[in-house]
Amino acid sequence: MKENLFCKSTGKTLIVLCVMAVNLFTGCGYTENAQVHSKVDLNSNTAKEENMLKFFINDEEIQVIWEENESVEALKNLVKDKPITIDMSMYGDFEQVGSIGQSIPRNDKQMTTSAGDIVLYSGNQLVVFYGSNSWAYTKLGHIDNTSAEEMKNRLGNGDVNVTISITE
Repeated sequence: MKENLFCKSTGKTLIVLCVMAVNLFTGCGYTENAQVHSKVDLNSNTAKEENMLKFFINDEEIQVIWEENESVEALKNLVKDKPITIDMSMYGDFEQVGSIGQSIPRNDKQMTTSAGDIVLYSGNQLVVFYGSNSWAYTKLGHIDNTSAEEMKNRLGNGDVNVTISITE
């Protein structure tokens, strides 16, 4: 009788070991599945890039790191059907400012800007800095990989045009 109990428990142990082995071997395929998920994530990033704002100063495309806020989303909606061109004027020897033609949502905060900052002023004015100023603005973005000297050369020598569009 003891012999039969031993055989039954060995049989159950064998079944448990087989189930564990199957789990072990099927777990090895997880790496392949993880790679597939990575590919899907890369495609998602491409879709995001298709809805990015493009920024031009006097017809030269400028790389901008855009903020993720309600104002930037409203700006995207404003240019989704056609680009807008803003006539900018020098102001205070540290910024270019121009009307975007309508008000968009804002969340002004006291800040000190630096060369390359792009902000919204009063909900309807786009400001691009080539110097520094302290005031309450809504930050929209920052011009990437450009020194303060380059910004001064680009913006500090007279009025400019800024065009904003969205990638297709």
